Amino acid sequence: MKSYIKLVNFEINRFIKIYVSLLVITLLSQFIGVIVTSSSFMNRAHEVMFEQNLSESGYLHKFGGIDFTDISSTLWFIGPIALCIVALIFYSFMIWYRDWFGKNTFAYRLLMLPTARISLYFSKASAILLFTFGLLAFQILILPLENTLFESLILENFLKTRMDVSVILQSNGILGIVIPPYFSDFLISYGIGMMFVFVLFTSILFERSFRLKGIVLGILYFIAAVLLFLSPLFAMANETVPDLYPEEIFALFLVLGILITGASIAIGNWLISKRVLV
Repeated sequence: MKSYIKLVNFEINRFIKIYVSLLVITLLSQFIGVIVTSSSFMNRAHEVMFEQNLSESGYLHKFGGIDFTDISSTLWFIGPIALCIVALIFYSFMIWYRDWFGKNTFAYRLLMLPTARISLYFSKASAILLFTFGLLAFQILILPLENTLFESLILENFLKTRMDVSVILQSNGILGIVIPPYFSDFLISYGIGMMFVFVLFTSILFERSFRLKGIVLGILYFIAAVLLFLSPLFAMANETVPDLYPEEIFALFLVLGILITGASIAIGNWLISKRVLV
């Protein structure tokens, strides 16, 4: 257990500078977006009111007000979220391959540690999970601050509605996917996400174990896992298959998710213990 914790800490330390940079970019971009978008709206509203000789009520009747969803749908807001997602997906590859860069000495040292090699597998997955949850927690933390800043910059009459964090998450499609408003949806979304991380790790280990042949095996394994998980959707599209209740569909996906995750971990354990060479 101590070796596993040390490996997780080691993986975190290797990515921490880039990770902090992602947090800073998210913070600056979103707060700047709130200020720029809010100020632009108010300036434009006053210009239109002056040019068309409209009162506040007249402007609102003709053009409408603004709420935080107008802020959260801008590139200022969505851009850094997309950047973080792409960075974590890319890092899910690099967390393995960078150990083989150079003369392979570092990968050799990791694999020769006096601990079960599966600890290395789980430590990398745990690092990805911690980075993901850290980004989510950071976004949840700054979201009410951004909302407060937004409401302070917009005159009250121009606010369509005041929104709390849960309403913002439900009203914005992308945010609702990244941060599901309900705990059950959160568990489902990130459970599926971690399943595919394990599938990806095992696919990478196929390549590390069998080289050129392993590339084909890894791609085939990944495609097979995706198709197997989505097979209930294909079956339900067939009119000859009887309709299932939502609870039955959920149970089916849950069983498939557990089976795919368990198989990925078992195969990954065999590959990293018996087949991976440096």
